[in-house]
Amino acid sequence: MGFAQTQNTDSLKVREIEAVNFTKRLPVAKEIINVQKDLDGRNLGQDLPILLKNQTSIISTSDAGNGVGYTGFRIRGVAGRGINVMMNGVPFNDSESQGTFFVNVPDLTSSASQIVIQRGVGTSNNGVSAFGASINVISKEPEEKFYFKTDDSYGSFNTYKYSAEVGSGKFWKDRLSVMGRYTNIHSDGYIDRASSDLHSYNFMALFEEGKTKLRLMAFGGKEKTYQAWNGIDRQTWETNPRFNYSGMYTDLFTGEDKFYDNETDNYRQNHYQLLWEQRFNDKWNLETTLHYTRGKGYYENYKRVDETDAKGTHYSNYNLPIPIVGGSPVEITDFIRKKWLDNDFYGVVSTLYGKFEKLDVNVGVVANQYYGRHFGNVTGVYFPQIDEHEYYRNRSVKNEIAGFAKALIKVNDFEFFGDLQLRNIDYDTKILAAGDGEGADVKRNWLFFNPKAGVNYRIGNGKVFLSYAHAQREPNRDDIFANPDVKSEKLHDFEAGLEKQFGIVSLTANLYYMYYVNQLVLNGELNNVGAFIRTNSGESYRRGVELGALAKLSKQWEISGNVSLSQNRNLDFNIENDDVVRELGNTEISFSPNVIANLGLRFTPNKNFEFALMNQYVGKQYLDNTEDKNLQLKDYFLTDFNAQYHFKIAKNDIALKLLVNNLFDKKYVNNGAVWYGEPYYYSQAGANFMFGISWKIQ
Repeated sequence: MGFAQTQNTDSLKVREIEAVNFTKRLPVAKEIINVQKDLDGRNLGQDLPILLKNQTSIISTSDAGNGVGYTGFRIRGVAGRGINVMMNGVPFNDSESQGTFFVNVPDLTSSASQIVIQRGVGTSNNGVSAFGASINVISKEPEEKFYFKTDDSYGSFNTYKYSAEVGSGKFWKDRLSVMGRYTNIHSDGYIDRASSDLHSYNFMALFEEGKTKLRLMAFGGKEKTYQAWNGIDRQTWETNPRFNYSGMYTDLFTGEDKFYDNETDNYRQNHYQLLWEQRFNDKWNLETTLHYTRGKGYYENYKRVDETDAKGTHYSNYNLPIPIVGGSPVEITDFIRKKWLDNDFYGVVSTLYGKFEKLDVNVGVVANQYYGRHFGNVTGVYFPQIDEHEYYRNRSVKNEIAGFAKALIKVNDFEFFGDLQLRNIDYDTKILAAGDGEGADVKRNWLFFNPKAGVNYRIGNGKVFLSYAHAQREPNRDDIFANPDVKSEKLHDFEAGLEKQFGIVSLTANLYYMYYVNQLVLNGELNNVGAFIRTNSGESYRRGVELGALAKLSKQWEISGNVSLSQNRNLDFNIENDDVVRELGNTEISFSPNVIANLGLRFTPNKNFEFALMNQYVGKQYLDNTEDKNLQLKDYFLTDFNAQYHFKIAKNDIALKLLVNNLFDKKYVNNGAVWYGEPYYYSQAGANFMFGISWKIQ
């Protein structure tokens, strides 16, 4: 459960992957995490963004406050929509929103073997361009022998996880093996009513014969979470930090404030991947993946009457006739809405790898299509009963065709890297049935050319590197709807780094300068599903230094850590309200603290026991781009404690695990929003624990 460094991830055996091996050699800032070694002890029910919170330049967030349900992360201050996430090289970001919703694939970590994080633009990947980082989650393969494993845990806020996994081992002349896992996770959440009921599954069949390898994968999940995406005002946070406004309404008959019991988000997502790997000879290897993702779900909310703002509670908003009650028209009432998303995402990803004595080449093509249906249903609460009525419908199609070519050439102690990528994106969305403010008729096309180059220089047991990468990225659906004139983003990323082994110390150091044109930054405000609204910021930059170290002091003691020091500035930021432009000029970019630091200590007294302390410091950060001190989150320092005890009884491997988060019960906020010029906070839990038992029979 240490802090992953580039140099220390091979201590446990993991499957050799062509793309990962190539990435290890590139002149980019990266971490390659061995899931079994670095994350297994903490994998007791919390989502992947929370498990990654101590990695370099990462801040993780949780709507429910305890890491279960809706979670997210930011890397170098860039939010999830600027981070390219892949599952086995297949794009995971939602095509329209560009968001990463790990709540749709609970317990993903239990099915992973490696997680590759590239900070900055990195190298060309499949899916949207990386504007803060890219993350590739590599699935583990079935084991060679039969096994059965169960992971069960329980902890604070009635949080529990039940998981069962079985593997067949190799059969049919050692050519075929299969494995499957099912997980159920529940939590009441730290925030009031912020409950989560999560189910997930993972199945893999592996066929190997000669130079051919086929992997058939099916994984996904079903989630039901009570909404906690509105946050609370500062005064409420100070007096009642667990309060949740979501679902709150006033009974029109009694005048009593109540909470709607089904103010929930409901979604099911299934992923199917067929991965074919064909090794032609010692030099050439082809990997091709066919993929299909099916998603369908809705969020339901109680829309109460607001006499000062009738929008959303007027019959005309839902294409309904105004009823007459007692001889008088009733124009507004309380409604219950369901907003649906029904979508399909499918395509092919193929990469040809060539490996020669002094030259490595990769040539890849990507072709994907997204087809989404957006529609909404509404029912009335008071006065004439309204059967479920569809009040809007629109559809969206997004096509992408991309290709890249990479080369790594070795010349004495130098390695020269080049990478050319071309992306073509077509986006077409149409209103099929009009609803007030729902959807738009938009047809857009983008063609991006993204070159990258770099060089490594070997220095004994390590290397130094320089690199440059250019990236361009299309706006998402919400960006376009909010501002039809929104511009695509451009980024010039300059990186210089060091990776070096000094005896018992492994060291990484990285300098970066990321210069943006029309960066889409968060303005602190939320839309109706709790997603941050973004705006083009003109010219801006992020620059900093990232340091990481791992020292194995003895067989028993290990210390590791990382620190990120940065400046994140808008150069010519403007705000426009009611056609009045307010020129703010040079301001700090929202949600971008200047300091993020982690320090870990691991003590292994013998082969059975392991103890660890993990500490994180995050500096001050602003909720918007105005540098208003009233909209600034305070810095905070957190300590987590982790302990494990492993033992064997015959063929049974048993592990007892304890995780205490926020050991010293710090009251803090790591995420927030702006509502009518005032700060709103997402409260995070004080001291809380998870206890788990892992049992494996082999």
